[in-house]
Amino acid sequence: MNQKIAPIIHAKELLKLYQTKELLLVDARNGQNSKQDYQKKHLDTAIFVDLNSQLATIDSDFKNGGRHPLPKVEIFTQTIAKLGISPASHVVIYDDKNGSNAAARFWWMLKAVGHEKVQVLNGGIQEAEKYNFPVSSKTEITKQTELQKVKNWKWPIAKMEEVEKNSQNNFYRVIDVRENSRYRGKNEPIDLIAGHIPGSINIPFAENLDENGLFLAPAILKKKYEKVMGTIKPENIIIHCGSGVTACHTILAIAYAGLDIPKLYVGSWSEWSRNQKTIINGNDYNFK
Repeated sequence: MNQKIAPIIHAKELLKLYQTKELLLVDARNGQNSKQDYQKKHLDTAIFVDLNSQLATIDSDFKNGGRHPLPKVEIFTQTIAKLGISPASHVVIYDDKNGSNAAARFWWMLKAVGHEKVQVLNGGIQEAEKYNFPVSSKTEITKQTELQKVKNWKWPIAKMEEVEKNSQNNFYRVIDVRENSRYRGKNEPIDLIAGHIPGSINIPFAENLDENGLFLAPAILKKKYEKVMGTIKPENIIIHCGSGVTACHTILAIAYAGLDIPKLYVGSWSEWSRNQKTIINGNDYNFK
């Protein structure tokens, strides 16, 4: 897979780009008070992006696409234009959870509509502050750019039907990136039913990070995921999580490792568990 720029940028590198005209910083924190937290303090010049309203089109019934379904691609391109993102923009996205939440999701979405220069800040806002990156409480105003014409998502997506048909197929591999306790069905803090998809293996997204909350080196990630994938074709690797958000963190790690992009099952556990599909409890398919 050819990449013009690495999908991960380090805080020290970001400082060098600060205030260059192409740089567009995006704060993608998600949570109950994320907008208020942004308004109190964010990296200087960063605009705010909301996961629920801008990076998803949420249905009232989560059985239809899960908790964070993708918006229609033409709606997303309108969002990109409103945010002031042009093809020349060097977009750097951060959150407050080591890129594991909406930063990785927004990265995936931009890449999936063909945007080349987009990176996630390693370690998030906390890491940038360690390097004394300037912060602000000013709400940034965006200048709308020309609407880009994109008809379809360009990166691979798996539907629930494909997952169900192939999750126990030896020529496929379904990777569940949720915490191991959720995978094993020991607890389920968000969705209605605990457990995992039959045949899926568990590699928690947190294992992409070191003890400091930074992404492991590309060589380490490459060795890790090559072992997981084995001889299985990239198009038969499917990544999922609870709602199609943190799964993007693992896809980001795989991209950082220089490997081919696997499929994202957007509906993830939040969709699967609401559609009377077979559910496994226990550790039967944990990958070691």
